[in-house]
Amino acid sequence: MNLMTNPLFRSSLAILDSLISFDTTSRNSNLELIAWVEDYLTQHGVSATRVTNDDGSKANLFATMGPNIEGGIILSGHSDVVPVDGQDWSSDPFVVTEREGLLHGRGTCDMKGFIALALAAVPLLKDGKRPVHLAISYDEEVGCLGAPAMIEKMVAALPQPALAVIGEPTMMKVVTGHKGICVHEVEVLGHEAHSSLTHLGISANMVAIELMHDLADLSRELWENADPDSPFTPPHATLTIGQMEGGTAANILARRAHFVFDLRCPPDVDPDEILKPFKEKAAALDEQLRGTFPGTGVRVEQLSNAPPLGSSGSEDAEAFVRRLTGDNSPAGAVSYAAEAGQFQQAGFPTVICGPGSIEQAHQPNEYISLDQFTRGAEFMLRLAEELQQE
Repeated sequence: MNLMTNPLFRSSLAILDSLISFDTTSRNSNLELIAWVEDYLTQHGVSATRVTNDDGSKANLFATMGPNIEGGIILSGHSDVVPVDGQDWSSDPFVVTEREGLLHGRGTCDMKGFIALALAAVPLLKDGKRPVHLAISYDEEVGCLGAPAMIEKMVAALPQPALAVIGEPTMMKVVTGHKGICVHEVEVLGHEAHSSLTHLGISANMVAIELMHDLADLSRELWENADPDSPFTPPHATLTIGQMEGGTAANILARRAHFVFDLRCPPDVDPDEILKPFKEKAAALDEQLRGTFPGTGVRVEQLSNAPPLGSSGSEDAEAFVRRLTGDNSPAGAVSYAAEAGQFQQAGFPTVICGPGSIEQAHQPNEYISLDQFTRGAEFMLRLAEELQQE
């Protein structure tokens, strides 16, 4: 079959053009994209359910094609993308531009390409003997924050699905494991004074440095305790400090310091246990500071905590997806976090499989190759055929 001339392939490209045109950077609303998808589904006789955030500025969406029975297939992707700020793009990031067999645009790879392919397959998936549940989330890129509310609604509303496929870019290879991620924000409030009179104040920067030093030691310890048999690269939990700021002038004891760190753990590693000594140290410093000057202290807040994905319990899901892709290579494990662990935690056997390479994600001139987009279209066609023949 020549998929380059197949109607599903052509319609996928048109849908991708529309999806990319919406600037759904995580800091923005995604409601225009969601409304566009709702309208598209309505044109095909499919109703959808919105699950909004607290202020109504963003929404998840899920919809069912085919009969409302058990044994359905969830196809899930996130609508948000990472910023293009400061990146050197050769074309408009929010217009799909083909160059030398590559479709450039923010989100073409991660992961509006997969969503476009799933939407293009809606007319075919409606005729299946088992349902396909489309799930589109928000705020995946900032900690997998949006999907849990949608998944909760899906658990309550849908007959038990058989499996979930999360369409993150894997070059259409089956992935059965990803690390979890927990993100923490630390704020230190000190007491300002002249920097020559250190006994009259507390430098928030100096306290923050002490805490960051402990985290740096912990990061090295995680590296030294790597599991040589781990399927992940790197083969251990990782901890990095991604943001830090503090102070107003060189000769003022800093009133405030702030930093954010993330900890990414394989399925068999407990992040709470790893961070227990650090949080105890922070609590002790908080008590010490508060006892010295009113209004000072240390605050540690967890911003997100997305669980890892493990292979156990998803064997049938893996076999089903392999049958569609023809992938016989060893199952992969990825170090990035995704929503797959959240779907698995809710009781859905889950794998990751989607077109494109994660190496192209988040980059200037992000792209998905026409070859990978074609393979994604082939996957959707085979899924429709499989469900129609059962």
